[in-house]
Amino acid sequence: MTITPAEAAHRAASDLELIAWVDEHDQLLGAMPRAQLREAGLIGRCTFILLFNSAGLLCINRRSLSKAVYPGYWDVAAGGMVATDESYAESAARELAEELGVTGVELRFHERFYFDQPGNRLWCGVFSAVWDGPLSLQPEEVSEARFVSLAQVDDERQRLPYCPDSLVALQRYQAGLS
Repeated sequence: MTITPAEAAHRAASDLELIAWVDEHDQLLGAMPRAQLREAGLIGRCTFILLFNSAGLLCINRRSLSKAVYPGYWDVAAGGMVATDESYAESAARELAEELGVTGVELRFHERFYFDQPGNRLWCGVFSAVWDGPLSLQPEEVSEARFVSLAQVDDERQRLPYCPDSLVALQRYQAGLS
């Protein structure tokens, strides 16, 4: 698979987006272009939206190959970086609409947590929603999506590349339901 010109253009624009730069305590320090923040190993804010259907199946999506972090990986959440002038909830609604075409749903906030891996340091806001309508994928970011059981996610992540940050969000969500 190759990166399309549209994906390359989207990636270039995405790298220049100003996002919330925060410290280890999620205190806003300012705005910084996404690529610069990542290259400097600084911390940004992001959202994860776990999208279920009414049967309890989770929407997973495969990230496009043009993504800077985890290209081509399966993701258990829609989501992305929080812009400097956005709240976590505003970012979650925007990202869900952009990536999967889902609007007008109730977003339920669960928690924030800190994720720290080389090249991916984030304060993460976790949300969930229920949707039984059609999906409209943003091809520059999402190459495919499907609803699966949580057991299938557990099975697939043993043999397919899954985004570690969203897996942590899912695990924390599940632990909060216990």
